[in-house]
Amino acid sequence: MVRFILFIAIVIALDIYAYQAFRFLVKGKWGTILYFLITALVIGGLIFQVATGDRRSWSAMTQFFIVTFIIMIVSKIILIAVMFGEDIFRLVEGVYYKLSGKTTSYSIPSRRKFVSQIALGLMAVPFASILYGVIKGRYNFKVLKYTLHFEDLPDAFDGYQITQISDIHSGSFDNKEKVSYAIDLINEQDSDAIFFTGDMVNNFASEMEPWIDVFSKLSAKDGMYSILGNHDYGDYYRGWSSKEEKQNNFQRLKDIHNEIGFDLILNDSRFIEKDGQRIALVGVENWGAGFKQEGDLNKAIGNITSDDFKVLLSHDPSHWDHEVVPHKDHFHLTLSGHTHGMQFGIEIPGWIKWSPVKWRYKRWAGIYEEKGQYINVNRGFGYLAFPGRVGIWPEITVIELKKGSKTA
Repeated sequence: MVRFILFIAIVIALDIYAYQAFRFLVKGKWGTILYFLITALVIGGLIFQVATGDRRSWSAMTQFFIVTFIIMIVSKIILIAVMFGEDIFRLVEGVYYKLSGKTTSYSIPSRRKFVSQIALGLMAVPFASILYGVIKGRYNFKVLKYTLHFEDLPDAFDGYQITQISDIHSGSFDNKEKVSYAIDLINEQDSDAIFFTGDMVNNFASEMEPWIDVFSKLSAKDGMYSILGNHDYGDYYRGWSSKEEKQNNFQRLKDIHNEIGFDLILNDSRFIEKDGQRIALVGVENWGAGFKQEGDLNKAIGNITSDDFKVLLSHDPSHWDHEVVPHKDHFHLTLSGHTHGMQFGIEIPGWIKWSPVKWRYKRWAGIYEEKGQYINVNRGFGYLAFPGRVGIWPEITVIELKKGSKTA
């Protein structure tokens, strides 16, 4: 409750500050009332929808208030940033004139109208970007391709291609045509194997029921393998009538993996064999710093040897830093997801890669390497909470394994 009150107080303070830029547009008492009334309606509507809505699925109205609130907050933060910069300049200018003796009385220069107009104009950028993210961005699927080199890769697997998807979050989908398009796009990659790295649903196995026929069209020559993510356990829903109901939901979700064609790996391993050689596929349950820690890496590798080439499926990338990299065994490639890239950021290949999620996760999107071990953090197939993606698009990862060094 204290955090909630503090949050509301901060929002109100920011809104009052941002209002200074609107004073040139808002005329009279009723204009001022309208400005703050809109803020109150957006915040009040969001609180009401979240507090009274069915937590099994967020309604279109709830999503509307979420999007409107985000647009309002992000736009006003940009507005405030411009205004704050001008306020610092005004303060310095006022102090300078006072100390220089060019004025007999200390005063801060008035706010420049054109600066407020520029700030208001800049608000259009996040407004348009977020609208695009909701209307188009959430289904703007991108195929990202990487080639990774390993000197100890078995010869038979030189050129072996895998496709990774993660974070389906089927309970958020509302467009079967778009999702079907993405499934076709995955199959078009014609990879040897397909790996899914967790979070099939938001909370409930029933969310995936309408999508079984769509995802059942996935196919790969050497099979499809999957693990669980933190949302798959049903822990975020507090309304279970009994432990048995929650357990039945969990079992149904595991059954759905099988119905789609996934081999669900729970703290265990599999071997993919080719021409008398093999690579080990290791799958752990969710292990996250600050999240559910059901993953047991040592148990998962119980049937493989230290010399096996290992591909690890682990939903949360924080597991890589905490347990995988420092492990006595060498895990050549880890495939994770979980972060979604926060569904918001800026990525221009070769120029910039940024998202606020970087302040929470050291490895948040793409390929990372440490001690000769690689991890790919998939940006996610679906979306959660915010019904859109801005700058961080839904991802289908294709990785080719090559024998030898990168410079060879």
